Amino acid sequence: MDRLAVMETFIYVVETGSFSAAARRLNIGQPAVSKTIAALEKRLAVSLLLRSTRGLTPTEAGLAFFERAKRAIEEADEADNAARGIASGLSGNLRISAAVTFGRLHIVPQLGPFLDQHPQLNIDLMLDDRNINLVEEGIDVALRMGALNDSGLTARKIADCRRVVLGTPAYFAKHGEPSCPAELSKHQAVVYNLGGGTTWQFAKGAEQQSVILSGRLRVSAAEGVREAVLADQGLTIASEWMFAPELASGAVKTVMHDWTLPDLDLWAVFPTGRMASAKARAFVEYVQGILIDEH
Repeated sequence: MDRLAVMETFIYVVETGSFSAAARRLNIGQPAVSKTIAALEKRLAVSLLLRSTRGLTPTEAGLAFFERAKRAIEEADEADNAARGIASGLSGNLRISAAVTFGRLHIVPQLGPFLDQHPQLNIDLMLDDRNINLVEEGIDVALRMGALNDSGLTARKIADCRRVVLGTPAYFAKHGEPSCPAELSKHQAVVYNLGGGTTWQFAKGAEQQSVILSGRLRVSAAEGVREAVLADQGLTIASEWMFAPELASGAVKTVMHDWTLPDLDLWAVFPTGRMASAKARAFVEYVQGILIDEH
């Protein structure tokens, strides 16, 4: 088996977590996969996988090999396409990570045209509000929001969105509309733990006001925040992306229009040290177009 084929086999083993699953993806027998990995470890004189009853996980050396092997496979694919003169024709697998609500509202409904443009491309979309490890999960590109705490990430800002104070008309009819940040203390807030927490800095021209939201309900996922707000349980501070359909329909409304909050940035994040593949770059450009059209 040639070196690229060995690399591809190892990549599938890491991504699927088992020899049998990798064998199914490669359409070969499990013994062949096991033999290939054993031969690879023998050639490199290093253990690449930790074997346990829960499955297979890469060692530190295995992660390093996985990262470089995936890059080598992608570059080989792009070299083939360039030689054929079809660099715009994407093929293979593209693994993407995005937050659940953002992906559900803004990415999944728009994937059809992108897939139609690239009939040889398969997309594996992992929706998770956590910032997962891109290398361990085999992610080609992640869409992340807010400040990036890891300075080692390879990232590119692709969009931003306003944050607003919002709630349902029924909630405001019952509790009144706050007109300034100080009045937020009189309201029940649904707090999104991953979306900024309780402390917020408002601005109105040169004036700045810091506010700590009061709320009996804190939620760790955006979907839960949405459901609570739509059930008239309180107002919240969120990006317009999170409530885009409801803002358009009038199911929720914004208040305190004279005051502004820091915008929410959207980043395309790539595994550290890896040049973004043509597939990842094309997808990011497509997402930028989607968000521009939405505005």
